[in-house]
Amino acid sequence: MKLSLLDWCIVGGFLAFLIGMAYMAQRYTRSVSDFLAANRSAGRYLLTLADGMAGLGAIAVIANFEKFYQAGFAASWWGLMMAPLGMVAALSGWVAYRYRETRAMTMAQFFEMRYSRRFRIYAGILAWVSGVLNYGVFPGITALFLIHFCGLPESFVLLGVTFSTLPFIMAVMLSIAACFTLFGGMIAVMITDFFQGQFVNIVFLLIMGLLLWNISWSDIISTLETAPKGKSLLNPFDQGEIKDFNFWFFAIFGFKIFYNRLGWQGSQGYFCAAKSPHEQKMAGVLAEWRSGVTYLMFLIMPICAYVVLHHDGYSAIADEAQAAIHQIDDLQTQKQMLTPMVMSQLFPVGLIGLFAAAMIAAAISTDDTQLHSWGSIFIQDVVLPFRNKPFTPKQQLLLLRLSVVGVALFAFFWSWFFPLRDYLFMYMLLTGTIYLGGSGAVIIGGLYWRRATTQGAWISMTVGLIIGAAGITLQAVWTSVPAFVELTPEFPLNGAWLAMIAYVCSIICFVGVSLLTCKQPFNLEKMLHRGEYALSDSRVAGDNYKGGGLVGRLIGFTEEFTRGDRIIYRLKVSWTMFWFICFIVGTVIGLTVGISNRVWGHWWLFTVILGGVVGAITVVWFLIGGTKDLFELFRILKQAKRKSADDGSVHEFDEHRNDHDVAP
Repeated sequence: MKLSLLDWCIVGGFLAFLIGMAYMAQRYTRSVSDFLAANRSAGRYLLTLADGMAGLGAIAVIANFEKFYQAGFAASWWGLMMAPLGMVAALSGWVAYRYRETRAMTMAQFFEMRYSRRFRIYAGILAWVSGVLNYGVFPGITALFLIHFCGLPESFVLLGVTFSTLPFIMAVMLSIAACFTLFGGMIAVMITDFFQGQFVNIVFLLIMGLLLWNISWSDIISTLETAPKGKSLLNPFDQGEIKDFNFWFFAIFGFKIFYNRLGWQGSQGYFCAAKSPHEQKMAGVLAEWRSGVTYLMFLIMPICAYVVLHHDGYSAIADEAQAAIHQIDDLQTQKQMLTPMVMSQLFPVGLIGLFAAAMIAAAISTDDTQLHSWGSIFIQDVVLPFRNKPFTPKQQLLLLRLSVVGVALFAFFWSWFFPLRDYLFMYMLLTGTIYLGGSGAVIIGGLYWRRATTQGAWISMTVGLIIGAAGITLQAVWTSVPAFVELTPEFPLNGAWLAMIAYVCSIICFVGVSLLTCKQPFNLEKMLHRGEYALSDSRVAGDNYKGGGLVGRLIGFTEEFTRGDRIIYRLKVSWTMFWFICFIVGTVIGLTVGISNRVWGHWWLFTVILGGVVGAITVVWFLIGGTKDLFELFRILKQAKRKSADDGSVHEFDEHRNDHDVAP
């Protein structure tokens, strides 16, 4: 067993703190709106920290370890290509601002406002099925990580009976996450995710410092230079032989930045929890700095693991790590656990406990958010629309909690018995495409296009479903069908390309059918609560900023912006454009003159040092801002008057839908 008594004390102490915070949060959960959306009371720093932690999970960490172990520093180069896309989406509030204006508490509730109740049910079912399948493998991957990283036995004996460790760990982790969600719904999830996010950032900074202290930069570069031609881990223009994580993989993700904005519902509670649409937008703007530290760790840890396994100077550690890795029978699990197993040999006592606690925190934050999301979607968008008589708040809260337990049980058994055949990123893309394939067109069209129709929405979602389901089926059975194997030994398309095919087909169908069936433009102003339909919290007051000229208008300054908001926006633009200009210059030189591995080594050192310094500043900045937001959340929740009618039902838009009676 790798963990010492000190390590276990660190893990146990942090878990006890989180449980106490979750238990405290239940006093503030008094209504359905509290459970689903924290009564729409979150500030930007609290929101961005908690939301970022919700997407971090142990499975995301391991998936990124796989990607960067295979593609190295060079993979992050193509991420710079997408930086302006993310900036434009964040600064403009693309989708997020308008969605918060609708005051919907689930995406399918917005679909009922914009399209029809039957389409809400259809989309809710697709979102739920896609979501629980996608989430279903998370607990198993987390349990495997904890078993192998902590050196736990494969089985143990209790009262004379032998039990497998894997389902036991899954049950413990899911029980903790479910309790957090059951205690206080979105309020408890957000508060615990906030503390977990700060803890993880601090631990990751410590780990990065230790790794770069123990493994010299010269060793890192000299080892990465030995990669075969066409599979460079330093030069992004020498990666033609890397099959999956190449230029096209990142180009598809660039398209997804806009197409799938708020599309995935795994953390849907955060989409509607902000105090105002402006706070929702600002949380998105802050997201890049929030994720800077974790992205560095995604990059540094697998690269250091690669160096340890391939450099002669670390042969003793490599031998111990390889021996531990080869004790794992499943080859796919060996790939997933490679980086964590190497780290377990490198870390000293204390840091092992901190990293284990950080990974447990990441897992719990993802689990409780996913349980909350999929449990809520099932009740709100599948069960609730079928009833003519609304539930009482007490009945609805009970059903929401029972649904959370049901999702946890499904994830437990799916993780236990489902064999994962592909890279984690590819599996998540495939299962996500069932819903995301068509939902992007439906969401964007519904928020921005008056002529989008219910018929177009139905066909778009259906096309995405068919392509996603076909991809999953073909990938699963390909090697078992001799006729397929004769064509090519493996299924020729990975999850990224299947997703892109689904996106393009869904967009074409949505636009074409909507143009053919639209009879009357939709009243977007009423749905977005603008103009004569504005509500008291539709806008927040800034300091009446009216200057800025052309630059201010291009950036998107309005009367909602305070002086601090404008500074944040300008920092965001400057930071993003600096990296994008570096990308353009480097790409031109790389494709014409060429860049040596030595120069690439200096460049990657510069990015690591700059990223680490900015990351340390950000941790302090967000800790101060998030703490203020946390106390403000408590103040608002104490004083807020709850409305029993604010339960996710839709009534006021029925007369504005020109096609709500259209048959599916």
